[in-house]
Amino acid sequence: MTDTTDHQAHGREHGHGDGHEHRHGDGRPAGAAPARPPGYPAAADHYGRAWWEDRYSAPGLQWSGAPNPVLVAEASPLEPGRVLDVGSGEGGDAIWLAARGWHVLGVDLAQAALDKAAARAAEVDEEAAARITWEQHDLADWAPAPESVDLVSSQFMHLAEPVRSELFRALVAAVAPGGTLLVVGHDLGDLEAGAGRHGKEELMFTVDDVLAAVPGGGWTVEVAESRARQVPATAGGTTTVRDVVVKARRAS
Repeated sequence: MTDTTDHQAHGREHGHGDGHEHRHGDGRPAGAAPARPPGYPAAADHYGRAWWEDRYSAPGLQWSGAPNPVLVAEASPLEPGRVLDVGSGEGGDAIWLAARGWHVLGVDLAQAALDKAAARAAEVDEEAAARITWEQHDLADWAPAPESVDLVSSQFMHLAEPVRSELFRALVAAVAPGGTLLVVGHDLGDLEAGAGRHGKEELMFTVDDVLAAVPGGGWTVEVAESRARQVPATAGGTTTVRDVVVKARRAS
């Protein structure tokens, strides 16, 4: 996946023709799951579970299978430990992490995506596959246990409010002391820039939206930027799009 891990749990934006695997994910400590907000899309709605199950049930891969490049750049220097891959999709990121020694929990809304990811992991790297646990969850109803992982990776998880803010807070809470939070997504500004995003404004977010979930004390923000990259343009050639990239480390 060159820009491959974009999914959407109830709005996680998939497939912009830029290669990212868009995702489905979830997050919240056991026993503290938020109720589905009034008016939140039902599973049968566009970008709901039924939509993603249908998409991932199609033959072959929906995405390139490669890890998201921002994950590779930002996670490569980290010491392997426990990692939560939020919206794991077809497993490109999870497989890459496991191959480098990480013990991975891959979470996705669609069971079809998880089944495909598990089969691909076993085929590509049996040893790495043994370090991956796959779980189906809806991020509107579930969150990871607090301080349970050394890295949280949320790559292109696009959810509407108020679920998005709840998710960001749950992901921050899941990071263990000394661990890292990495959130990447399509920048809200791309909608106005004519970059060909077919997401909806309510699903996009900004750097400040992510930072609002990071406490002022006990955390060091290492990266907080709208990062430019080139992708194929619909009319030919390339165009510039921007990704929100926030990386923060929790004090030991």
